[in-house]
Amino acid sequence: MTRKILIAPDKFKGTLSATEAAEAIERGWLSTNPEDDITKLPISDGGDGFGKLMGEIIGADRLDHKMANGTSCHWWKDNKSGTAIIESAEMIGITKIYSDSNRNPMSVDSTDLGSLLKTFNQHSGQIVQRIIIGIGGSATNDGGFGMAKQLQWEFRDKEGKEIKNWPELIHLGKITKPTPDRLPLNNLPSIVVAADVQNPLLGENGCTQVFGPQKGLLERDIPKSEAALTRLAEVWESQMGENAAILPGAGAAGGLGFGLHCFAGASIRSGFKVFAEATDLKSKLAENDIVITGEGALDRQTSMGKGVGELAKLAQVNNSKCIGLAGQLDNDKELATLFNQCRALTEITSREEAEHNAAHWLEKLSAEVAKEF
Repeated sequence: MTRKILIAPDKFKGTLSATEAAEAIERGWLSTNPEDDITKLPISDGGDGFGKLMGEIIGADRLDHKMANGTSCHWWKDNKSGTAIIESAEMIGITKIYSDSNRNPMSVDSTDLGSLLKTFNQHSGQIVQRIIIGIGGSATNDGGFGMAKQLQWEFRDKEGKEIKNWPELIHLGKITKPTPDRLPLNNLPSIVVAADVQNPLLGENGCTQVFGPQKGLLERDIPKSEAALTRLAEVWESQMGENAAILPGAGAAGGLGFGLHCFAGASIRSGFKVFAEATDLKSKLAENDIVITGEGALDRQTSMGKGVGELAKLAQVNNSKCIGLAGQLDNDKELATLFNQCRALTEITSREEAEHNAAHWLEKLSAEVAKEF
């Protein structure tokens, strides 16, 4: 009997797109089990690649937006539904913000995302009814401060002086909403945030402590960053009566989930669930016997709302075997509760070689795993 296999990886960050990873896994698997019936579905949980994949799924047109620094970014628009798809990494991702390997999240913010959102104000003539923003892969840790300033929110310290840089939020005294004559937020379309993780804004599971070091925050920066975002959340709660810092996904993308919810009226949803609904993923899972997924690293973040982990959970519900392939593995015990089997490229080659020629080694690993099935 021909088996049905669903190959649904996310990107292998820095080496392979989700589509390239799916193709490599397919080549390896079919080299061992050529009779199997393969369906490829590259996935995204709201991180890098979300815009392109979602755009292709809904048949949206790719459009350009010129940013203040003169570079261009892409966004996608479905003219039939009036839906805009934005990938924040296109504007504030690491490769967009930094021209070299020197990273300093204390000196950058989410301004460029805000500059794009301004163009969707209904008075601008841009006909958009709904915006979906995939917010993973950001280089920022500003809680949406730069984006909010572009939307004409004001942040002042206790002496009434304007705060211009997000680390200064530690001195925040008052947040002022835009006046109707400047940029009325009620004229923005409805916004859905597709968050790649479900972390809160603050604390040991918050954006600064979990993801800050990956973005380049130094150890000495972490207390300052946490204090700035804590003060932002405190003042918001005191003025608006809402503890938005505890919302699942508030800590996604350096607190951008929090910022978009508070300053643009966005609802925060699991990026994977947004993607799964658009692709009718549950039906596809019901049709397949084995699910093969993966990404660059499978670790403690995998179970924090990441797409690969959420897919593994759905596979369990469907009683499908789920195989996780990765560049590297960490926290094997927790991963064993999600996957029937996990394998890493570093088992069959060096880390340097895996990064240099990821497609080749992912194909070989897939062929090796296929022998066991």
